[in-house]
Amino acid sequence: MSEKAVAIGHYFVASGVYVVLGHPLYTAGAPNVDNLLRVEMEEITGGKFEWEPDPVKAADKILAHLEKKRDALHINTKKERKILDMKERREQ
Repeated sequence: MSEKAVAIGHYFVASGVYVVLGHPLYTAGAPNVDNLLRVEMEEITGGKFEWEPDPVKAADKILAHLEKKRDALHINTKKERKILDMKERREQ
């Protein structure tokens, strides 16, 4: 993984994005930094790094994270959808 890719990943985590990588960053040997990037950053910015070499498990983690965020926003509820014609749209 290049330094540029690591910098881009840090930008996204700092912006609140959940980033899943195939292998740990080079900071994995420093427990405090690793804890900051994997746990504490979620409390600070909402984003964090996760390491998962298996792409199927990585996709499952991403989907689980999306569902957690959707639940927090209360947009995971199913609602009956109604198609409105132009007159009904104007009345709303």
